[in-house]
Formats: sequence, C-alpha cells, structure tokens
Amino acid sequence: MTPRIDAHQHYWRISERAGHWPPRELSPIYRDFGPGDLTPELEAGRIDGTVLVQSLPTVEDTRYLLDLADETGTVLAVVGWVDLKAAVAATRITAFAAHPKARALRPMLQDLADDAWIDDPALDGAVAAMTEHDLSFDALVMPRHLDSLYAFARRYPDLPIVIDHAAKPHIATDEREPWCSAMTRLAHLPNVHCKLSGLWTEAGPAADVEAVRARLHPYVRILADLFGPQRLMWGSDWPVLRLAAIRGDYGEWLSACEDDCERLFGAAAPPDVFGGNACRFYRIGV
Repeated sequence: MTPRIDAHQHYWRISERAGHWPPRELSPIYRDFGPGDLTPELEAGRIDGTVLVQSLPTVEDTRYLLDLADETGTVLAVVGWVDLKAAVAATRITAFAAHPKARALRPMLQDLADDAWIDDPALDGAVAAMTEHDLSFDALVMPRHLDSLYAFARRYPDLPIVIDHAAKPHIATDEREPWCSAMTRLAHLPNVHCKLSGLWTEAGPAADVEAVRARLHPYVRILADLFGPQRLMWGSDWPVLRLAAIRGDYGEWLSACEDDCERLFGAAAPPDVFGGNACRFYRIGV
C-alpha cells in the first residue's frame, strides 16, 4: 500500500529566528512548532510521514532538523540548506548527505536580492556534489524567478527539481500570466516536479472555505494538466498554512486537494499525488 506523505512541512523554535521571518505580528505562527503539534493532524488525516523542510538559511537550522528527524519517526526525509555558492559547498553537501534522512537542499531564492541567482554556472560544483549523493532540489520561488529556474533546470537535467507551492501564483488577484506560461515551459522538462502546497495562503480573503476552493480550482487544474498525476505531490506547508485568511485548517486543505485530484485524475491517481510521488522524488524507503 502506498504511504500517505505530507511532502512539505516545517518545525521551528521561535527563539532562534530573531531577525528572520516570521515577525511577531504574524501571531498564528509566532511560536514554537514541533512534532507534538503536528501529530494530531497527521493522525486525523491518516498521514504516515512527512518531508521536513528548512525555513532558515543557516547550517544550525539544518542541523536542528536532522536531529529532530533522528528522534521523530514520522519525519521520513529532510530538505536542508547549504550555501551552494560557498567555496566549501561540496564538502558541506557531502556532510549533509551522510545523514540517513537527508534528501534535498533548498536555497531560499524568494528572499535573495538577485532574482537570477539560480541562473549561474558558479553552481556547477554544488550541483555535481548533489547529484553524486542522490540529492534533490527544492525551488522556493515566485513567478518572477521562473525564467531563471528554467535556465537552471535545463543546465542540470540530471538534477530532480520540485517547485515549492507552485511558485506562489498571484491567486488573490487572479493574475495567471506570466505564471502559467513560465510553468508550462518548466513542465516540459522531465526533471521538474511541482508541489500542490501553499496555495491557500496565496488565495486572499473570502467569505468561506467553498469560496476559496472555487478561487483555487483554475490553478489546480492548470497544475494537473501541466504535471499530471506522476509529477505533482501534495504538501500542507504547515504551520504556514495557519496564515490562510479563511481558516488555515490542515484537514480542510487536505480534503480540498483530495477532492480536486479525484475530480481531475480519477480515484486511481491520488495515491501517487498524496504519497507515491513524494516517495520516489525523495527516495523515501530507499
């Protein structure tokens, strides 16, 4: 039976995030979040395990996540951080990859001043080390980064890449272009995958959950058409999900995505979207 996997969630200690996001005014997420907080949601959603994703661009944060993974059975894979342009990048990637649950790296591209940071041959050494150790790449990007991500994905066709949160389209204002055209180009590359995550927090205010779901339907359909049931994977983006204007409820988001995927792909496809694809991409169980 295919495991059910949440392909994108975070844990953090707020005391270690001074000067980093989230700010104090984001009260729904301005506190510590650990495995004990997420366990009831996983049990209610019948989720077997998760992919724990970095949220600070520090070696210390990645070390903290790996330590958590050692003691948390539901954490099946870790997406960490390394400065991919540092002179010692290859050495640090090798050290990261030595952990049994280390599976991918994620530079925080959305926070960098240079939107084209990723389109740079200076990454050759780091990517070579990643492919040597069977690591994947999580792309934390926004629509403005997609042209540079396309150049990066073409330069490294052997590197598995997943676009986090579908590149955060401007759903609240329903601006589908140039996001749709850029995602279409990326979807033509077989090494590029996409996460069905983070979309409720991009949807803006609405009267109720059904209104949010209706607002998201065109975007989910675009992603389904582009990536199909074999390159799309579900993630909660918990606890950031708590910022969604309408509710931010884990179970509601999961149910909405299950309904959409069954409608778009048929009943046979959801096991891949809700577990199988994440297992293959992150080598869970390998």
